[in-house]
Parts: sequence; C-alpha cells; structure tokens
Amino acid sequence: MAELRNVLVVGAGTMGSQIALQTALGGAHEVYLVDASEEQLERAQDQNRKLVARAVEKGRCSAAAGESALEAISLGTDLDAAARSADLMIEAVYEDFAVKKEIFERADAAAPAPAILASNSSSIVISRLAAVTGRPDRCCNLHFFHPVTVMPLCEVVQGPQTSDETIATAMEFVRGIGRVPVHIRKEIHGFVVNRILVEAIEEALRLYEGGYAGFEDIDLAVRKGLNWPMGPFQLLDFSGIDVFLGVLDDRHRQGEGPEPSRVLRDKADRGELGRKTGKGFYDYSPAGKEEG
Repeated sequence: MAELRNVLVVGAGTMGSQIALQTALGGAHEVYLVDASEEQLERAQDQNRKLVARAVEKGRCSAAAGESALEAISLGTDLDAAARSADLMIEAVYEDFAVKKEIFERADAAAPAPAILASNSSSIVISRLAAVTGRPDRCCNLHFFHPVTVMPLCEVVQGPQTSDETIATAMEFVRGIGRVPVHIRKEIHGFVVNRILVEAIEEALRLYEGGYAGFEDIDLAVRKGLNWPMGPFQLLDFSGIDVFLGVLDDRHRQGEGPEPSRVLRDKADRGELGRKTGKGFYDYSPAGKEEG
C-alpha cells in the first residue's frame, strides 16, 4: 500500500476543517487545507483552535499534541499548487456536482499519478466524479460524519472502477487518523448510514405532515423509544435543513426518490435552516430559549 504522507483537504467549511484537524491529530501527515476564501480559512483555523482546546480540557489529547496538529495544517487558496505534492486529496465542499467536478478535474491535472482523489460527499457517488479524471481506479468516497473529531465512522465507498489497492490504502489511512472505516463494496446513493437515516426522517416528516403527532412528540418518542441522542427534527436542525433538502433534491433528480417534503421546502424558502440561522423546527434565538 502507498504511504499517504501529504494530505490535501479542499474546502474549509465545518467538514473540511475538521477532516484536516483529525488528519493532523493522526500525527503522521502533513496537511494542506485549501479554500477559495481567505476569510473562511481564518474561520476554520479559529474553530480548530477551539476544538483542540476543548479536546485538551476533556483529556482527549495533550496540549503538545494539539498544538503540533494545528502547526501541521498549512492554509492556502491555490488548489493547483497544493495538489502537486498531494498523496491524497479529500474534497469537502458543499453538495454541488459542478463545483466538485471542477475540483476533481484540477486535482487530477496537478496531482502526482499515484495520488488518490476522494470525495467526502454524502450523496454524490464517486463514479460521477471519477469519470472526469484519468485515474478512476484511484478515486473513492471517504464519507466522514459530523462532527469529525467526535464521530468515529468513515464510509469508504468503492466505485465500479476503484481498485482494491486504493480501498485498502484508504481504509488504512482512516484507521491511522483514529477513525473507524466501513467498506461499502458497491456505490449507491446515500451509502449505508444516510439511506437508513433518510428513511427514518422521511417517515417522521410524513407522520408530522399527516397530523399524527407534533414534531416535539415525535422527537421525544424516538429519543426515549429508540434511544437516539437526537430526534429526527432536532437532527434536521443540527445538520441544516438546507443540507438535507439538497440531498433529497439530488436523489430526486437522479430518479431515486420522490419530491422532498413540502415542509422542508417551505422552511428553506423562509431561511429557517436550523441552528445556524437561529430557527428551524425549534427556535434557537435568545427569545426562543427563554420561552423554552
């Protein structure tokens, strides 16, 4: 198996920044975090410092190890330059195929021939992105879960042309950074976890829209009856209603699912996206918290 020494993460949002941090905490990698926005890179750096401080406070890592990990992450806006020395590229931008396609095309043109190109996408299968490269055998999905520094799972998804060697190398990389890999042998929209999760959330939405129970009671029933840490509506708010709606829209466009829930569409149109906007199914504004 190839040694993945230099790791490039593209996209400094919540997922990308935490993938970069978790990789650096593994201790055996030089990490380059690239984003088109310098402001986003600064926000990612600040957020990672807070995550390290929290991890040190809770005893999950030493202060020295945390500082070393932060120092191992180089920041930049030049994707092409960063890709030239990458052994592994992990794309972690938002769920827009056109944007991801451009990143794969540029990384393929710049990265060394043995480099693996991976996507963190939760819904776009790797064959769609591998098709724009000259190395489909070196492409796979590495689907981490939010928050990456807490959630141990990573779905390693094998496309129809992905080589067994690429999968073995990717699985070893995931283990090496302290996460738990699961090999998805055949690609399918949503992979394993999200397919199961989407079915559960869509059923919760049907029950709510049908007037069978309020969303608070559905959440309570799932937490107490299934022992989930969050109910489905809490999870929608936590993950972002727009993010979940984007997954459903992409699935529908590919003919693999129905039109998304009208309730979700209406909330997205009103900008009620969950915690990040202060309101989703629940109210997270100061006034809403006081009322609660």
